[in-house]
Amino acid sequence: MTTHVTTSAVEALPPRGPAYRWNSDQQIVGYRERARIEPVRVVARGPQTQPLPVSVRGISPRWMWNGQAMDVDRYMTEARVSGVVVLKDREILLERYGLGRTEKHRWDSQSVTKSVTAILVGAAILDGSIRCMDDLVVGYLPELRGSAYEGVTVRHLLTMSSGVKFDGDYVNADGDGSRLWAEPFVNGLDPMLAYMRRQPRVEAPGARFAYKDADTDLAGLLVSRAVGTSLSHYLSCKLWQPYGMEKDAYWMVNPAGNERANCGLIVALRDLARIGQFLVEGGKAAGQHVVSPEWLKHATSEQIPLPPGSSREGLTGYGYFWWTGREYYAALGHSGQGIFVHPRERVVIAVNSVWPEPNTDAHRQAMGAFIHALIEAAA
Repeated sequence: MTTHVTTSAVEALPPRGPAYRWNSDQQIVGYRERARIEPVRVVARGPQTQPLPVSVRGISPRWMWNGQAMDVDRYMTEARVSGVVVLKDREILLERYGLGRTEKHRWDSQSVTKSVTAILVGAAILDGSIRCMDDLVVGYLPELRGSAYEGVTVRHLLTMSSGVKFDGDYVNADGDGSRLWAEPFVNGLDPMLAYMRRQPRVEAPGARFAYKDADTDLAGLLVSRAVGTSLSHYLSCKLWQPYGMEKDAYWMVNPAGNERANCGLIVALRDLARIGQFLVEGGKAAGQHVVSPEWLKHATSEQIPLPPGSSREGLTGYGYFWWTGREYYAALGHSGQGIFVHPRERVVIAVNSVWPEPNTDAHRQAMGAFIHALIEAAA
């Protein structure tokens, strides 16, 4: 069952559609209120909440950036951060909110959703619903037989190396992203499948990393088919309930009622941090492995190199829908969303933002410096 979340608040909401089309002021409202704009499915929490006690030791990092003295307040103002939480050993060292947000508000995590989708792939493999990472995609999504996805494996999807064309342009009307968003739901065929089975192959599967939302959406649909339930319900059963998330989450769905696995998981900030803490603790919830230790190690370490100029926030490799670096790995989303995990120091950082100029190198580098300063202070 899908729904729209309603409130009595009178507030100008941005139009439905990709957030890339909103200006930065619309994004402040739209990211916070996304569940009032798009149809969503609930990711239900359980009866118990995993406590995140406040540490007696707070942190107040200071660092230099481009010749300027920086602190958390200044960075939050300049980068338009709506919230940041830093955990060390499951205790809160820092929790701040901005842009009118409080701990009660959920936020659109954008492409951080991709990394959560990866966790569900790992869970389905441990369950036996997916046999292995080298299974063929068409074995789970037979609608793609005869398309460019012949010969593409689950591993190719999770390393963004399917070799199938998808440009990710949601702004221009003739971009693949815009056309996919507008693809009609007819004859019971999911719009994602209808669109992607027409796309050509541009290189051999596994040849190189090429970031594309479509690979993640297909991975999500594959998981849903394999486990026989919606991604929202599976995430609730595997993580939200047993790990003790604080609030229900929402997950945007497409016209066919399937979750948008590349984006649209709408989450409270502390629960975003709990996802990282779950990984620090080896992918266990309620004492049971949700993903295998071996799979988690592979997912969060480099499986495919990034092309020159593709590094993000100090991260230079790509695992299974997770960005990887020498010391930490991360889930990253449009305009400054992120979960950063430093396993050796047992530090987790969750951040939500609305950068004034989304996805520019300057903001990515500044965020990398911010994260580095937080890790140093927390270690």
